[in-house]
Amino acid sequence: MNNKNAFPDPSKIMTLATAYWDSQVFLTANRIGLFKLLSNTAKTSEEISSSLKTQPRPTSLLLNVCVALDLLEKDQEKYKNTKMAETFLVPGIPTFMGNAVSYSDDLYETWGKLEQSLLEDKPMLAPENYLGMDEEKTRHFVYGMHNRALGTASALVNLVNLGDRKQMLDVGGGPSTYSCLFAEKYPQLQSKVLDLPGITAHADNIILSMEKQAQVTTYPGDYHTTEFPVGNDVVLISGVFHRETSNDCKKLIQKALASLNDNGMLIISDVFTDEGRTSPTFSTIFGINMLLTAKNGGVHSDADIINWMTDANFINIESKSFPEPMPHRLVLGHKK
Repeated sequence: MNNKNAFPDPSKIMTLATAYWDSQVFLTANRIGLFKLLSNTAKTSEEISSSLKTQPRPTSLLLNVCVALDLLEKDQEKYKNTKMAETFLVPGIPTFMGNAVSYSDDLYETWGKLEQSLLEDKPMLAPENYLGMDEEKTRHFVYGMHNRALGTASALVNLVNLGDRKQMLDVGGGPSTYSCLFAEKYPQLQSKVLDLPGITAHADNIILSMEKQAQVTTYPGDYHTTEFPVGNDVVLISGVFHRETSNDCKKLIQKALASLNDNGMLIISDVFTDEGRTSPTFSTIFGINMLLTAKNGGVHSDADIINWMTDANFINIESKSFPEPMPHRLVLGHKK
């Protein structure tokens, strides 16, 4: 029998209050190159401290926390990567996620300014810094998006059927990962990646690394002001709407419509909330992350996207969720 007057459990409060402790241990370990150092090898705390040029006592404390967090294993007095760390945190392997982690590291101080952002309604990290102005932050951002997109793009490619469509415009395509994976599946497809020059400079290198330069090219510009090239069979807008106001989202839908051939397909993919905007939890928190990092950053619901595409006279509109645990969803429709 439930006791409505029972004293509530405060453990959730303490978990929320100290969650950043875990994060900072992990971000720091990644930043100092710990997982690269321990790739396919085991070392003592003293050996690790010597290699990383850190002090022995605090290094030992950090290593033991990494064991508790399942990032490292400890056997006798030696530490080595867990299978998870070896798979995702060692540079040079296809599943490497360290750049995405570095981008989160870049945001650590920014999140500490949330109260200021609430008072001023402006981002605490100037978007220009990671969109071309600061070379290192821009690289972390682009390659971080690439690391993440390798998973989400693979899911998206399998959620839609492009058939024999030949020309795609990838609006705000960032690292070009989505275009490259679509090109892999559809050999007849040509794709243009529209994004800012500071972003496309890195995207060009990623396209070369994925050997898709014959099908995928960059189209430097600002999707707010640059005219969309016409004659597209597909327009993909992925990971863009969380940076934009409702009105700007509607304008992008109209620009996509004008650039599409008859029966052309518009695909809008992003982290969306449910209609009430209070769930899922990750999507709501993601909205705060965008508040802190983009002028008009936030989060929309997929119900909003369906309504805006309906108003623009798209037909056969449908919404699909990505496989769990991915928080992404897509909405697609066709031009009459």
